[in-house]
Amino acid sequence: MSLSSTLFRTLPSKCFQCYHMRSFHTSSIRSYQGFRRILQSRVNGVHCKRIQHTVTAQTNAAGGRSRSEKIVGTWLLTCCGLTAGAVVLGGVTRLTESGLSMTDWHLIKGMKPPRTEEEWIAEFERYKQFPEFEYVHKDITLQDFKFIFSMEYAHRMWGRTIGLAFILPAIYFWRKGWISKAMRPRVLIYGSLIVFQGLLGWFMVKSGLEEPQPLDIPRVSQYRLAAHLGSAFLLYSLMLWSGLSHILKPQQIVNSKHLPLLRKCAHGTMGLIFFTALSGAFVAGLDAGLVYNSFPKMADRWIPTDILNFSPKWKNFFENPTTVQFDHRILGVTTGCAVTALWMLARRVPLPARASLAMNCMLGMVAIQITLGITTLLLYVPTHLAASHQSGSLTLLSLALWFTHELRKIPK
Repeated sequence: MSLSSTLFRTLPSKCFQCYHMRSFHTSSIRSYQGFRRILQSRVNGVHCKRIQHTVTAQTNAAGGRSRSEKIVGTWLLTCCGLTAGAVVLGGVTRLTESGLSMTDWHLIKGMKPPRTEEEWIAEFERYKQFPEFEYVHKDITLQDFKFIFSMEYAHRMWGRTIGLAFILPAIYFWRKGWISKAMRPRVLIYGSLIVFQGLLGWFMVKSGLEEPQPLDIPRVSQYRLAAHLGSAFLLYSLMLWSGLSHILKPQQIVNSKHLPLLRKCAHGTMGLIFFTALSGAFVAGLDAGLVYNSFPKMADRWIPTDILNFSPKWKNFFENPTTVQFDHRILGVTTGCAVTALWMLARRVPLPARASLAMNCMLGMVAIQITLGITTLLLYVPTHLAASHQSGSLTLLSLALWFTHELRKIPK
């Protein structure tokens, strides 16, 4: 049966009674996309939407992408870009010790920054009442305070921008019927994660406004910092996967005996990259990058003597800066080996050009990321290198997601 005959048989018979379809021959229809263009130029009756929906379904079944799908995919990828920007900006805020400069949180009221000199002085006096001023920034000037306040303010406003950029289009697309039934629960999950991110961010900041332990300095809880960064990475990953599914046309991969193993290894490597990035949050939260600034050994030892100093022993993995840095080193090297092994396995499978490009980019990025990590450590964590290293982790995760997405099974 021809392509055009299949399409005509799927359409409701009543729809053809109100359209002048005799002016063209069905044999001239060469593709689903061509059929859609003909209908859009000739349909004017009350059954127009029924025909368009039917043809859209047939087009999607043939592996194409409708205009609405591409728009939704572009929106999701835009939200991904904004989330990546928030991660980078949050890292710079943390590295410049700006995160505790705003000592309260209001969803609407907090959108207005100090404008007059009197408002800035009042905000500065409020900041002086908290431990960070006494222990870290006792000699800070009003001009210096304006800088760190502006950094944290920009981070918070960026988060609100993500919320608006997601929620308003989501409502519009939902009402237009552009969000499929299967996609709707995911959209609700993404929206919930965005709200959760905002609340978790303030919950994290609150931990740094409390009086620190003896011989310690005010800093946010490394547990809350890891949760905040991890949920941002999770939100980014979910939206990126859905965005790619809406934008990219699936490519058939030639069946190979190594393909099932490659798919499993790709998912495992992606999980390892995510876990390694999460361990970096504990390094940042404890300033663990400022101890043992040598590589590959740590103070002329492969395993430092104070790696298990804390009691109970499990606390060392989350609260001992030496152990946290050691774990991050091991995970980083393991990730590099895993990506290299994945690349070697991928060479044994006849992959499409797009999947091969993703794998090659992934191999190059893991080399850059390891180099950035070692350099950041040896130079005592300069802000620009540390921020680049954190951004590199998100870039590497993005490439792993892209490659894994290319390997997914195409539904029949």
